[in-house]
Amino acid sequence: MNWKLAISVSTALRLWAWSAQGQSDGASSLSTQAAIPAAPEAGLATDATAKANQAFADRLPLGDQDDFDDAARGFLAAIQDKAILDEAGNTVWSIPQFDFLSANAPDTVNPSLWRQSGLSAQHGLFEVADGIWQVRGYDLSVMSVIEGDTGWIIVDPLTVKETAAAGLKLVNDTLGQRPVTGVIYTHSHADHFGGARGVISEAEIAERGVPVLAPAGFTESAVAENLIAGNLMQRRAVLMFGNTIPRSDIANVGTGLGPGLPQGTTGLVLPTEEVGGWGTRRVIDGVTFEFMDAGGTEAPAEFMFYLPEKRALCTAEVATATFHNVLTPRGAKVRDALKWSRVIDRALADYGKRSDLVFASHHWPTWGEDNVETFLKGQRDIYRYVHDQTLRRANAGATMTEAAESIPEPGFSQTDFATRGYYGTLNHNAKAVYQFYYGWWSGVPADYNALPREETAARYVEAMGGMDAVLSKGVDAFETGDYRWAAELFNQAVFAAPDNQSAKDWLAASYEQLGFQAESGAWRSYYLTAASELRNGVPDAGAPNLGNADFLKAVPTLDLFDALASRYNPQKLAREPFSIVFDFTDTSEVITVEIGTDVVVPRAADTDAAVARLTLSRTDFNSLILREIGVPDLMAAGRLTISGEAAAAGAFLMTLDTPDFWFPVVTP
Repeated sequence: MNWKLAISVSTALRLWAWSAQGQSDGASSLSTQAAIPAAPEAGLATDATAKANQAFADRLPLGDQDDFDDAARGFLAAIQDKAILDEAGNTVWSIPQFDFLSANAPDTVNPSLWRQSGLSAQHGLFEVADGIWQVRGYDLSVMSVIEGDTGWIIVDPLTVKETAAAGLKLVNDTLGQRPVTGVIYTHSHADHFGGARGVISEAEIAERGVPVLAPAGFTESAVAENLIAGNLMQRRAVLMFGNTIPRSDIANVGTGLGPGLPQGTTGLVLPTEEVGGWGTRRVIDGVTFEFMDAGGTEAPAEFMFYLPEKRALCTAEVATATFHNVLTPRGAKVRDALKWSRVIDRALADYGKRSDLVFASHHWPTWGEDNVETFLKGQRDIYRYVHDQTLRRANAGATMTEAAESIPEPGFSQTDFATRGYYGTLNHNAKAVYQFYYGWWSGVPADYNALPREETAARYVEAMGGMDAVLSKGVDAFETGDYRWAAELFNQAVFAAPDNQSAKDWLAASYEQLGFQAESGAWRSYYLTAASELRNGVPDAGAPNLGNADFLKAVPTLDLFDALASRYNPQKLAREPFSIVFDFTDTSEVITVEIGTDVVVPRAADTDAAVARLTLSRTDFNSLILREIGVPDLMAAGRLTISGEAAAAGAFLMTLDTPDFWFPVVTP
């Protein structure tokens, strides 16, 4: 879950990709002449949706109390304030925002998701075992606290410093004041390290020698995983996490992975050590940890750990109380479902019978050796199942969509709620497995070089008899509860005539019913946010301003220039190709940038052929990117010198696109 980091870095760099808006050709067949009924009122479940949700309730043992007992077990105290605030008094996290989940499931929410959301929203400080506590319900993730000989060892200090600080205050107020004597990041997604400044500072780390441990490859992955693709990823994350829609039973009810994302300050305190291997031991403040490398499963850099003195296993985000994403809807590199399953199986074999407790970086723990083994087997099997059943169908000739549509829910998911699709889903994870092995192409020749949707939509509408006919067919599908087909028809209409509000309203209505039926919190939020944007337009909230020097200074310099190169617009080059050199005084790095007619190529090397040479510190270069200081000010202060053609640097910078953030996603 690295979208928050993508926001911070990509906003700082303005690494945004432009999405061109298609236009209607004005053909008469695209106009609406007949009396198409108005779309239904927003926020109401249809009879078909109510029946679909009731069918879920009828076939699942939703009244099973085991998870509720585990989620409430060990409760000690909760934050009594109405909200967690930032330094300026702005709300970072509203404490009562999910209180409505205490009621019975309404028709507008899948009852299985309602159950999961209610469990995830339980908040406070919980005693997990002797010397282990968790702060849950104030962030997307969970912060675990382990008692050392002299202080607290913090595991995964949440997404933002404000929620992390509030969580640590709750710990100290309840259990007694102790210093932080160790910090552990289980993996390279920002909801597990972004709040570190809320629990410790670099000065404390240096002064007291506090270890900050992370998995091998953490730093590189944390700052670079989504750097170049950050803008589209963060835009889609708005839909996936429902950031722009209310918390309510007709809108956002949680993500399935946790309650939601706070709106605070994400930072990065670099680890003092990156740990690899399997069974690697470290002692932190008198507590023994055995680390297990799980990189390449849920995150590129990740580890689990075992506490032998406490017979406790932490599975990080590799095994949680949901079927996770093999490919997240916000976008990321597809994950290896087979490796994921193998890593869990190895943990089961090595630590299952040695563990009385398993706890993770999301959700609630599981107690008892037998229950631990059952939990790990279910987690292992769900990733193995989607992998093997997708490959079985693909190798028999099924396309990606055909494979995903034909894989039935496994029998064990009928009773093992932790394997259900509250975040990832069987359908889109099967597609991810297919993509992992075969790429995006179905193998059908017509799909290989297909026309853009903006072009095909108008032709499909015309072929189906014009806009009135398409809308009429869509209304018929909607009224029979066939919302997937209705959405396909209305989507063609919207892409053919993006100004047709009737088409958008009906598409929004279709998405809304699909959202109301979704068991996945991510799917629900995506559908309902899309419906909101169709009805109300794309939000005009300004681009997120989360650029952060802590992140930027950790980005490798060559990677930073590769990110800049991905913004290059060759049509803006107003001179012959040339090269310039950036000489960074504080890092002793020299980067040559070749600006060609079609591409920009950065290289970690010097050259005598450059037309200009810029000498400055990497720190000041970061400040330029963050717009904290301008070139004239740096030059006046003697912190930037330019030899050769001073105009060349400006010519390069002028070729870099800076597109808007709030571009359309659900419309052309």
